[in-house]
Amino acid sequence: MKKRKIAWLLAIIMLIPLMVACNQQGNEPADTSSEEQSTDSTDDEVADDVAESDYKIGVVTGTVSQGEEEFRAAENVVEKYGDMVKHITYPDRFAQETETTISQVASLAAEPGMKAIVITQAVPGMVAAVEKVRETNDEILFILGSPHEDPGPVGERADIAVDVDQIARGKSIVELANKMGAETFVHYSFPRHMQMEMLAARRDEMKKAAEDLDMEFVEIDAPDPTGDAGVPGAQQFIHEDVPRQVQKYGEDTAFFSTNCSMQEPLIKQVLETGAIFPEQCCPSPYHAYPGALGIEIPEDKAGDYDYILEAIAEKINEGGGSGRFGTWVRPANATMIEAGAEFAKKYAEGEVERDGYADFEDVFRETANADVNFRAYEGMDNYRVLTIEQYIFE
Repeated sequence: MKKRKIAWLLAIIMLIPLMVACNQQGNEPADTSSEEQSTDSTDDEVADDVAESDYKIGVVTGTVSQGEEEFRAAENVVEKYGDMVKHITYPDRFAQETETTISQVASLAAEPGMKAIVITQAVPGMVAAVEKVRETNDEILFILGSPHEDPGPVGERADIAVDVDQIARGKSIVELANKMGAETFVHYSFPRHMQMEMLAARRDEMKKAAEDLDMEFVEIDAPDPTGDAGVPGAQQFIHEDVPRQVQKYGEDTAFFSTNCSMQEPLIKQVLETGAIFPEQCCPSPYHAYPGALGIEIPEDKAGDYDYILEAIAEKINEGGGSGRFGTWVRPANATMIEAGAEFAKKYAEGEVERDGYADFEDVFRETANADVNFRAYEGMDNYRVLTIEQYIFE
């Protein structure tokens, strides 16, 4: 009798997992998950389709303090594509924390299913980060936007590098300032930026253009926002120095800064002093203008470039700056992120090749919905530089 009870008990214990499994199957919805389909299906084509959609795209930007527009663009990409996109930020003090940047990118690349990583701005350390990843994984597509390091090493490591055509801008910004009535051009920067080949070359083009137009060119060293004084110190310097320069050179002075965090105080002081502001370092309707002018954008107008251009023009006119402020009709860096993510998605799904540079340009133009001019930088097919049509607030 005792043996029979034990036998029944063992039988019941063995049935429990089967009962639980049946109960779970009975509670499942009719549509099974892609993971179950890939496990249970005997159809190779279905399994292949599931495998192709099982991927991730990485997006790397600065924090809000270093470039809010880029950060928000990454948020838009995450909202559009969901968990497929993994967004991380590099340190605010990236110049001093390159090892942190490298380790962050390496960790992102190690995420299961990572197919592509889009980085804007590609601050110092990103080239080394790509090289580190390449040591163990050469399959990930890297798109580096607005690189801070020299074009040669960037072009060698990136699959696609994309930047604003700083050489062309060196001439076009000064010509635009001259058109607005500028007789003097003030250029704010700091040694770290002037060690960057593209920015130094743009500065040289600005000098040449100013000389050709009989304009005085003034270089002023500002505090580096990644230095000891941080962003607040750099912004305070701009706030105090613009009035000094206007007092010295007059209202027909155009101002330009190479740093994103300096744009808001620069716009504020230029408008207050009656001077000229041809373009931001990263020209865009959303870059610094709304914050500087106190413009709140309704949720239903987010991403409406025509709306924000009109709102900015109204504030500029109220401040007496009509015809003396400008930008691009579409954002450069934000579009690099959004277009880069879209191209990365197409790459992961086999619609484009990693060297599909013409396809990348098409995706960028479609994303920007504006006139965009591209050219290969110094003969490097994978290094594309661009300009987007200018806009004057009148």
